[in-house]
Amino acid sequence: MSLTTKVAIPAGINAGVSSAKQSTMLNLLGRPRQSFDQHCREVTHPTLKKLIVTANVGPFRVTGLKPAVDSLKEVFDDVKISNPTVFNAVGSAGMLCCRNVRGSHTAISNHSWGTAIDLYIDGQLDARGDGKVYQGLVDIYPFFHKHNWFWGAGFRTEDAMHFEASDELIRQWASAGKLSATGAAAIALPDESLNLNDRGPEVVKLQEALSSHGFPLKADGKFGINTEETVMAFQEANGLKADGIVGKNTKEKLGIS
Repeated sequence: MSLTTKVAIPAGINAGVSSAKQSTMLNLLGRPRQSFDQHCREVTHPTLKKLIVTANVGPFRVTGLKPAVDSLKEVFDDVKISNPTVFNAVGSAGMLCCRNVRGSHTAISNHSWGTAIDLYIDGQLDARGDGKVYQGLVDIYPFFHKHNWFWGAGFRTEDAMHFEASDELIRQWASAGKLSATGAAAIALPDESLNLNDRGPEVVKLQEALSSHGFPLKADGKFGINTEETVMAFQEANGLKADGIVGKNTKEKLGIS
């Protein structure tokens, strides 16, 4: 089978990891720059700039957040040993790129912090949103998962070329002082609430839970204005602070974790 043969998305992907939340990134790394659009722009945040490096991670060079680049090297060291065919076929379609999420005017892409990467297989990009993935990406996925990266095939709109450092991995780096130019560990990590501009399977679960409680909402995996307003309506109806932030109390009322 060719590495660019289209196959079904494997069941059970991304077990134990989640897409990095917008609130996690902003609280731990700051805003990469003041303005965003759909074009790649430079990082202007002075502290974040100090953490951006360019290095060879095995099959190619990348520019990104230092702990993410270090982790990619570990991923591809494993790929080279265990699956040299895929190692020789994979290429980078870009890592650091300060822009909004495709199709959004408000959500910042995790590429903006240099913690996500898009991959070629045999010089080809997997088409986004067709619900199938290249065999080569299926072959490489377990190595990313081992190192706690989230695979974009798990987004509501499948984006199989995309891998990003998971929310859990970002928090690990913060606790270990890897997100500070001085090496100081974060004093307190942000809570694990869901907020405006978050996206991914956790948001789908939230939207489905809201619908099941009588607050119908399209489960598109995008925490936009409609989802925020629906959350606020649910919170108000249940005696909670109507702030649109899905924290511990709101999750308990919805029956989600």
